[in-house]
Parts: sequence; structure tokens; C-alpha cells
Amino acid sequence: MDAAARLVSMTTVNDVAAAIESLWPVAGARDGDVVGLTAGNRDAAVQRILLAVDPVGATVDEAVELGADVILAHHPLLMRAVNEVSEDAYKGALLAKLIKADIALFAAHTNADVVERGTSGMLATALGLRGVTPIDADRGPGEGAGAQASTGIGRVGELPESVTLGALARTLAGLLPETATGVRVAGPEDALVQRVALCGGSGDSLLGHPAVVGADVYLTADLRHHPASEAKERALRGAGPWLIDMSHWASEWLWLEAAAEQLRVALPGVEVYVSSVRTDAWDFLAR
Repeated sequence: MDAAARLVSMTTVNDVAAAIESLWPVAGARDGDVVGLTAGNRDAAVQRILLAVDPVGATVDEAVELGADVILAHHPLLMRAVNEVSEDAYKGALLAKLIKADIALFAAHTNADVVERGTSGMLATALGLRGVTPIDADRGPGEGAGAQASTGIGRVGELPESVTLGALARTLAGLLPETATGVRVAGPEDALVQRVALCGGSGDSLLGHPAVVGADVYLTADLRHHPASEAKERALRGAGPWLIDMSHWASEWLWLEAAAEQLRVALPGVEVYVSSVRTDAWDFLAR
């Protein structure tokens, strides 16, 4: 291939941006979310992409070692406003390392939560749920409450058959990467469950949603003491689901390989890798 042909066929950061937009449209992001290109030159060539849940020091180092040209992270690096990007602060140091290594950084956050093969959708698929619908569904103009939506936050569906709460928790623990805090359960181990509501990432804001209240069990991450305690009390009175709490990072980890497969199709010729680094916030559990 001559130089002119190589130039025409070269994949750029802008091509990656277009693929990301087609798979996880910015319009799907929730208000206040910060998604899309965070840093990088749109005209730069791309041969390798690394996918990770978190844009932290370990995953940036992994990208540098891999020779990646792009990191697609689920969590935004600049979710909250910063007033300086000096290398004295960790965000400034990460941005400096990315820029010096010519690595572009993208974030696909809530726009990757709401799609069918998003964080919650892949968790529902891994559990084998049937008749899956969003908990908090997206609806277009003119769509009423009875309209069936395929995108939105969280998922609810049915297991093929009833299982005990303990068995479901153990199945989930086997599907997710191991973390210090593991999988925590509120409810009797032998309680039978079939209708499952779930939300990858922090989902205690949905505890009162009718789709969650009507489920037998609710799986999510980052459940705080008071909301979880109140939800458990309601469950004991038969007025809500039992709870399964998992690592935030682990709950969204299953999405990475699905996203990598989609990017390989959208960007043929580009090498797409999934991070092997565990970026859960907790390192060990002392008893």
C-alpha cells in the first residue's frame, strides 16, 4: 500500500468518536453527565484502543505499556469541574501523561448505561433474564407510559425458574471479578426469587421505583446504610425486594468485553483490548 492509500485508510481519533457516538449516543447521557472526548487530537492516527471502567493511574500506565492510542473509559475523568490541571494533582498528572503519550481519552458513562448492550443490559444477559425491560425507560416525543422502550436506566426481567436468594448471589459472585467486598445480601438465604431488578453502578436512587418494588430481588452497587436498611424493613413486611449489593466497578465490568466486540466491528483493523487491571476502590477486607 502506498503512502496515499495508507493515509486514506488510516483510522483517526475522530473516526473513533464517530463509532462511539453511533454505539452510545451522547443524547442518551443523563443531565449533568460528562461524556465524549476528554483529551486528544481528533486527527491523530489510531491503531489500538484500551477499554476500562476507570481512567486511573493504573489503567493509563497499562495503556502506555500497550502502546494504545485511545482509552475508552466508562467513568469520566472530569465528572466534576476542576480549577487547575497541574501535575501536582492526580487528574492533572493523568492528563499530562496522556498528552505526552499521545493517548486520547473518551468517556461513555450514562450513555453506555441506557443502551440494550449497556452495563445493566449485559448483567441481565449474563444472569439469563427473560422479558427484560428498562427500570426507568427512555421515551421519545409522543410515547406514552404504555409504550415499550428498549433503552433506559437499569433492567428488570425474569429468571427461567425460581432460585434461592443464596443461589442467585453465588451465581452473581461467579460472574463478576473478585473484589474485597464481594457480594452482600440482605434477606433470607433460602428465600425464593424469580423477578429480578438490577442496575449497574450506584442504584439506590431507584429503590422506590415501582419496577424495583415489584421485583423479588434488586441487584445494584453502593447501597448506603439507611436506604438499604429501610428497604430491608419493607421487604420483611412483604412490600419490596430483597437486596444484593456488589462492587460498583465489578457491576459495570461485564460491559467492557461487549463494548470491545462492538468497536471491533465498527472499526475493522483497529486492535481493541479490555483492561486487565482491577480498579475497584477497595484492596482488602480485614475481619
